[in-house]
Amino acid sequence: MNITSINPKTAAIEEDVAEESTPEEVDELCRSAAAAAPFLHELRRAGRASLLRSIAEELEASRDRIVAIADRETALGTTRLQGELTRTCYQLRLFAEVLEEGSYLEVTIDHRGETDMGPRPDLRRMLVPLGPVAVFGASNFPLAFSVPGGDTAAALAAGCPVVVKAHPAHPATSRLTYDCLARAVSGHGGPTGTVGLVFGQRAGQLLVQDPHITAVGFTGSEAGGRALFDLASARPDPIPFYGELGSINSLVVTPGAARKRAEDIAAGYVASITLGGGQFCTKPGLAFVPADDAAHMRKALIDAVRETEKVWLLSEGIRSAYLDGVESLAGQFGVELVAGGAPTTDEGFSAQPALFWTTTEELRAADSKVAEECFGPAGVVVQYADADDLAAALNTMPGALAASIHAEDDENELSSRLIKLLLARTGRLVWNGFPTGVAVSWAMTHGGPYPSSTSVLHTSVGATSIRRFLRPVTLQSVPAQLLPAELRDDASSDVPQRINGVPRH
Repeated sequence: MNITSINPKTAAIEEDVAEESTPEEVDELCRSAAAAAPFLHELRRAGRASLLRSIAEELEASRDRIVAIADRETALGTTRLQGELTRTCYQLRLFAEVLEEGSYLEVTIDHRGETDMGPRPDLRRMLVPLGPVAVFGASNFPLAFSVPGGDTAAALAAGCPVVVKAHPAHPATSRLTYDCLARAVSGHGGPTGTVGLVFGQRAGQLLVQDPHITAVGFTGSEAGGRALFDLASARPDPIPFYGELGSINSLVVTPGAARKRAEDIAAGYVASITLGGGQFCTKPGLAFVPADDAAHMRKALIDAVRETEKVWLLSEGIRSAYLDGVESLAGQFGVELVAGGAPTTDEGFSAQPALFWTTTEELRAADSKVAEECFGPAGVVVQYADADDLAAALNTMPGALAASIHAEDDENELSSRLIKLLLARTGRLVWNGFPTGVAVSWAMTHGGPYPSSTSVLHTSVGATSIRRFLRPVTLQSVPAQLLPAELRDDASSDVPQRINGVPRH
């Protein structure tokens, strides 16, 4: 079956990109990835840092073509895609710095000696790469969360070869960016198995089940991610599946904020739920507003939605699911469509933003679909009676990637209560802001309790996301000359170490 590149604005096929990968091709790529692992090991940290910077340079050299093809396949706009490519190159270079700094290895040394428990042998612990990693490209970020994205950068930095499953919404972009990775690997003398690319749903399933694959990075739908997670868990040798799945992110407006900043909050909220066509996993799908100020907030939000324009969705499937979601919400008892949402008959995968209004009572109803993610430019406003009513509603929310609070300085008692409630259910808390921007940094957490992710212990964005593709090992009483440089006591170790419980830099 042909893998085709489709233009969302016309629904027309622009080109045939590839054939679906056969089981034999998947098997060969995974074997080649396993065979490439020694190359990444022998590069050591400095060599892998150089490789990552070379990938960034190759992407930069093809910037104009990459952005043009990605825009043709996603309709996300060249300005957005220019920024996303800059982010993609930035995170590659960030991981180069992570490698050079070295603390990610968590080097820990306990010298031989007497303890209250008796004699202790010489123990030296560090993190080492898992092995070949399967990465699934995301539909909504064709660069930063796809073939050259954060999962690929973190895995290569860790020393793990990567096999990427291209997303069908942007196969030409996937092929083009893969070629950049391959050229950088070749320039460093690496084997072709260092990075690989497969196409097709069946190929993705086979990747997860292949015995050479040791971990999976996934960004996508809850249904698709859960199916692959179950495959990874059902293997004879279960492997970690780091899935970022669906997330219905809560945004709370306190009474004080509603009174003082209704128009600003409304404008920011609507901009957030329509950014990128509303196709952000961090979109604040639920906004909680106080009943006493509901009329003011309602008018401000409706006005903001009426000023928006139609958006382009990434694929026919996403558009169909969005329209179904809007129809389902509109048909829910106690849920009112207050702005937008009219179906579009335009050619291609266009859609209108939609704003719904309901109450905490309907949110908590047994058959409620209010707290289900509607991927696209839709938002649901939930009216709450008081602080206790709000707390009870927030206690029913599923795990989320992010949560936001808009509050005033004189509402500390309520704000403190909200922070405790929301931190129990989210990976990132945003104060007086909107969660749709995710910075690439050391301190970022992009993950959260299920179903927002399958591993609440890790982040999929930022420097510490490398930890997903590493495992700890301890060397006991091994002669100094046989130790990795990072585990030695002499000057050949250039990484931070914890020695007998005391940090040393």
